[in-house]
Amino acid sequence: MTELERHAARLRAFAAARDWEQFHTPKNLAMALAGEVGELVAELQWLTPDESRALDPETLARVTAELGDVTNYLVRLADVLGVDLVAAASAKLDTVERRYPSDAYRGSARKAPPASP
Repeated sequence: MTELERHAARLRAFAAARDWEQFHTPKNLAMALAGEVGELVAELQWLTPDESRALDPETLARVTAELGDVTNYLVRLADVLGVDLVAAASAKLDTVERRYPSDAYRGSARKAPPASP
């Protein structure tokens, strides 16, 4: 069992011990995930790029806690849906690597053209 699988099992047990599975629908988990991402964004929103790269200890602690919340909701959502999160992320990276070849996009933030149907 991987560390991520162990963490998903721990989250599953946490929810079961509190009888929260009834609330952990994909819709609710996705909404909670979006809320936590919003809280993460709020911590960084008004910082300059340089400030966001060199967080003071208090801000880093808050950002770390929000990253934990985001991760927990993402892992729980994937678990409820039966999605292998690492496989999904790897497959998406494969797609993005093809869509944004390094020789054509190095140093550029431009979007790739839409994929053909």
